[in-house]
Amino acid sequence: MAELVYRPVIGLALTMFKAWDLKIDCKGSENIPRSGGAVLVSNHISYLDFIFNGLAALPQKRLVRFMAKDSVFRHKVSGPLMRGMKHIPVDREQGEAAYAHALASLRSGEVIGVFPEATISQSFTLKSFKSGAARLAQEAGVPLVPMAVWGTQRLWTKGHPRNFRRSHIPVTIRVGEAIEASRDQYAGAITRRLRERVQELLDAAQRAYPARPKGAEDSWWLPAHLGGTAPTPEQIRAAEAS
Repeated sequence: MAELVYRPVIGLALTMFKAWDLKIDCKGSENIPRSGGAVLVSNHISYLDFIFNGLAALPQKRLVRFMAKDSVFRHKVSGPLMRGMKHIPVDREQGEAAYAHALASLRSGEVIGVFPEATISQSFTLKSFKSGAARLAQEAGVPLVPMAVWGTQRLWTKGHPRNFRRSHIPVTIRVGEAIEASRDQYAGAITRRLRERVQELLDAAQRAYPARPKGAEDSWWLPAHLGGTAPTPEQIRAAEAS
């Protein structure tokens, strides 16, 4: 029944991408297994990241079930769609149920999408990773597949207006080779290796990105270490503490 909802949503997304004339560059989809469970792990810079993560899995004929905050499931529009596509609601106060749901899905052969930073990075740099993705992969006996997206923040991100015009924005996606999550390793060590790999993929996506800011006012989407005006992680922490 889920695919009666999921596939039309994919079709709608692809139609929107065409209408917006997005320039999507996706490499590495072959690293997503064609069968069996896997945990797909990505950086998080936009409200639309899950769509592009799912797009990367389509060449392998896989549908990704994402873990997302439960408020999205309570929305009158997105809620029925999220439930229909078998995405997994996460109550941050009671995460055990979401973990058990994701674990059962992995064991049944599903691909689960996880954003281990937990929230959108407003600096557009990698935040620290929570260890849940590694623990899920260990317990289910499935691989971790690292990936990175870049350019999606220009469409819709925290603190900035949406840009759904026909703006020809490039989106770059890089999927890396799977990482085995051995049970005889600490989840923390696996998480550190996973974060390093996602950082490498993010660096590669940024190097391949074909666009630069058009001027000072357009440099908000570029992180400070690349010459942009996005706030640094330190500035964000200071603002949150004040």
